[in-house]
Amino acid sequence: MHKFDYGFLADGLLPANLVNLTANIASLSVKSAVRKADFKNVFASLEGIAKVQSVKSSNAIEGIITSDERIAAIVHHNSAPLNHDEAEIAGYRDALNEIHLHYNEIPFSVNSILRLHSILFAYTGSDFAGKFKTEDNVILEIDAKGNRQICFRPTPAAQTEAAMEQLVLAYMEARDNANINQLLLIPCVILDFLCIHPFRDGNGRMSRLLSLLLLYKAGNDIGKYISFEEQINNAKLFYYDALKESSQGWEDNKNDYFIFMQNFLGTLYMCYQELNKRFAVINSNRVTKKARIEATVLNSLTPISKAEICNILPDISPTTVEAVLGSMVKNGSIERLGNGRSSRYINKQ
Repeated sequence: MHKFDYGFLADGLLPANLVNLTANIASLSVKSAVRKADFKNVFASLEGIAKVQSVKSSNAIEGIITSDERIAAIVHHNSAPLNHDEAEIAGYRDALNEIHLHYNEIPFSVNSILRLHSILFAYTGSDFAGKFKTEDNVILEIDAKGNRQICFRPTPAAQTEAAMEQLVLAYMEARDNANINQLLLIPCVILDFLCIHPFRDGNGRMSRLLSLLLLYKAGNDIGKYISFEEQINNAKLFYYDALKESSQGWEDNKNDYFIFMQNFLGTLYMCYQELNKRFAVINSNRVTKKARIEATVLNSLTPISKAEICNILPDISPTTVEAVLGSMVKNGSIERLGNGRSSRYINKQ
């Protein structure tokens, strides 16, 4: 079985880029805390937006999808789930709320992890909710010819509970080591969780929930205001590549954590970059509504919908957003993808 030991994080031989990245994130975290104290209303708006985007994105990564309107209705408790996908979406909403509201009271323990998994699947009627896997599982990939092949064998079911207990104990030991930076520790723990793959289903979503929980416990609450899950979804191919590379040789303790650490911390850094962008947009009283809409679309790295723009700019009416988007399409500054409610917009440059 894999040996869980994070002592290497204290040996002073870490790559300079990771050390610099954690220093930059720490600086941005302080800046965010100052802003939050001075602009409570702005951060309250960001919190509501992030919650919807987190629920949507974390499920979308797993292929669990519904319309933006249904996502919003479920997140805001305005509708019960209407099918299995929506039941899973509602479960993620509740597990996410549990972490946002009670992270101080939730220890990183085997029992807490099982409880969060139970919440995640509470609406599905699944008999495996809140239970570790009882059969061995494998991670498959499909090659260019459509052939399936095993790319990773997680911890066997018979060893899963013991592995999870060792993971928790190793985390606790490293957490209490003053020479270990918590931002470097968290992605190592998450990688190990994913390599154990302790559940029959829901491992990816659980990894993102546990990421938020551990970030909170390390004093970092960016995930409350900017969706960490959305940033992963925006670059999920890079995420999966990093996960694959860092998991190679894991069972024999020969894996390289640094690749996944770089991806995780880079995603966290992008959350702060997104925070700066959204803060400037929401907090600006001197910029016209038209300019704010234009900036939101042109600065988006991925196609963005009218509903998403309305979420980012809650003080601007959907009618105004639609009018500006139409004008931008007409003058050629953006391109419209799709039709009707599925329309999304992207910078043509």
